[in-house]
Amino acid sequence: MNNSKKLLKLTVNAVFIAIIAVMSFTPLGYLKLGAVEISLLAIPVAFGGAIMGISSGALLGLAFGISSFIQCFGMSAFGTAIMGVSPVSTFIICIIPRILMGAGSALAYKLLKSKNVQDNVSSLISFLTAAVLNTLFFVGSFIVLFGNTELYAGFETQFGTDNVIAFFAAFVGLNGLVEAVASAVFGGAVGKAITKLKSQTK
Repeated sequence: MNNSKKLLKLTVNAVFIAIIAVMSFTPLGYLKLGAVEISLLAIPVAFGGAIMGISSGALLGLAFGISSFIQCFGMSAFGTAIMGVSPVSTFIICIIPRILMGAGSALAYKLLKSKNVQDNVSSLISFLTAAVLNTLFFVGSFIVLFGNTELYAGFETQFGTDNVIAFFAAFVGLNGLVEAVASAVFGGAVGKAITKLKSQTK
């Protein structure tokens, strides 16, 4: 990769990090339903990862995770609640799932394009992958790290179950449906744009 393309890639990374920052601290990034917050930030992470590859997907996932952790200092009801239980576990649950999500969605796009799958289909599936992985990793981490807390017990009461699998399905269903629909709509619409931008950064 020559210097001009390296600069372009750096610039594109910076643009997507800026988009993530703006969405994180405005109503554009979250749908808040009581204590549950549905994030739309998987969309720019998946978009950037599809253009620039797995390492950039992980980087953008990290940016998403950092912004999510910052919100735990009084800006997010759910984040503030888990921060009050364990700051270390809160940091883990905010950062690690988002890095894995970013890398995973970029990998999905790369694999699909290597099989010559159409642009719109590749981007749609990679965006869906981002939404699904974000929800699965985050909720799974919450169950593992906070499963023995009063906070978790409160959610069990809210969902009317003390069964881990049923709780996981209820929590995932609530978050995942909205994220998946938004990601699918956006992903299916920008396939050719992703391919064009990706070719310019190679």
